[in-house]
Amino acid sequence: MIENSEKFSADGYIIDQDLFDKSYPYRTMPSAWNGCGWIAAYNLRHALGDPVYFDDVRAEMDAMHRLRIPGPTLMRVMRAYLDRYVPGWKETAGRDEAAREAAGSTAGIFRYTEGTVPHFITFVRQEDGCFRFFNVNDDLIDACMPMDRFVREHFLGGKVIALTVSQSDNSAKA
Repeated sequence: MIENSEKFSADGYIIDQDLFDKSYPYRTMPSAWNGCGWIAAYNLRHALGDPVYFDDVRAEMDAMHRLRIPGPTLMRVMRAYLDRYVPGWKETAGRDEAAREAAGSTAGIFRYTEGTVPHFITFVRQEDGCFRFFNVNDDLIDACMPMDRFVREHFLGGKVIALTVSQSDNSAKA
């Protein structure tokens, strides 16, 4: 496991949800345990150049859940949040279909199973065509790699959904 003491990368992305303690509750639990959804939404908006404050994203998405019970970010909430702030986003389900759509996008969010846990992460295309991935797991908090490598190493079971944005669909800045 990689030891890390930073919540944010030098350029403002959230890279390690494990450092968001009880000071940042989400669905009645510390964000370290279940904050990947709001963190992915913040990172996507940050990638698109939105001047957004991370804790505003957390609070808004938390309030969008009808029941005040522990749990992950519901897809219903993620979709509604993206509808508000990310014009032109697209949802693609299925391992191969989601990977293909993501590889052609500017940025996006994956919902997949990391180990045995459902997880949201953000990816952003870099100028060299490589993708930067944020908050994947304890050993991969901010890494750049080809999309096919990420898919091969991380889509090992369970359902995969890609929520993507393309430069032509949005004024995305990667």
